Amino acid sequence: MNNNKLKVLDRDMMKYLAIGLMFVGHLISWLTLLDYPDDLLAVYKLPLWKLLIEEAAVFCPPVMFFFIADGYKYTRDRKKYALRLFIFALITQLFNWFVFWQIYGWRSFNVIFTLLLGLLSIMVWESKLKLWQRIALIILCDAVTVLIMSEWLIFGVLFILALHIFREKPRTRFIVYMCLTLIYNIIYAAAMTGKVPPLTSAVVMICGILVMTAAYLCMTVFYNGKKGKHPLFTKWFFYAFYPLHYIIIYAVRICLDRS
Repeated sequence: MNNNKLKVLDRDMMKYLAIGLMFVGHLISWLTLLDYPDDLLAVYKLPLWKLLIEEAAVFCPPVMFFFIADGYKYTRDRKKYALRLFIFALITQLFNWFVFWQIYGWRSFNVIFTLLLGLLSIMVWESKLKLWQRIALIILCDAVTVLIMSEWLIFGVLFILALHIFREKPRTRFIVYMCLTLIYNIIYAAAMTGKVPPLTSAVVMICGILVMTAAYLCMTVFYNGKKGKHPLFTKWFFYAFYPLHYIIIYAVRICLDRS
């Protein structure tokens, strides 16, 4: 069988699929959080069908991690790429604070900061610095994600770096990716121990592993590496949609309150 026949998804399709699942998942989780601002685990008390849909949003981050690793390889100007990520991270953060300030305060930063730090880690890894210096700077990048509490802290940088380093070794890349996926989801589920029913934490863990595995398969088996018909539009739409979806969901919350 020709594996190329399976590669039916271009870059535009992958991005729309990822942000579509992200938006639906965030719509459920964020509306719940805004309804119960004093209960950060309220989403895990939702009916099972809602919880499963919410967990589908986990598909998006691994896709973004892949595209950061790809972006390093294919972008013409990596410094401009990093600057662009930084600008959109700042813009998105304003929306983040507007919606979630009363819940999280200032010390909760959006995932684009994690993507930026992942890109910087790749740049460090590919630099001409000594190995110990590169490792130290990568640890520093990861430590920043903890300091600012950006989404996917610690793990986001590790995923991005692993996807880059093992690009030419598919089997090793898959093993490392799955190890990180298992560790991330086990820690995530363990953090909920005693706070939600054991069955709920088990469902969240298993669903997270399955969805993140599906994201990997989409990017390695079904993604053909092509830009798509409207790469420039999709590129900027993706950047713009992420901060704007905060306001869209917040507006939905206001409309529901008034209805």
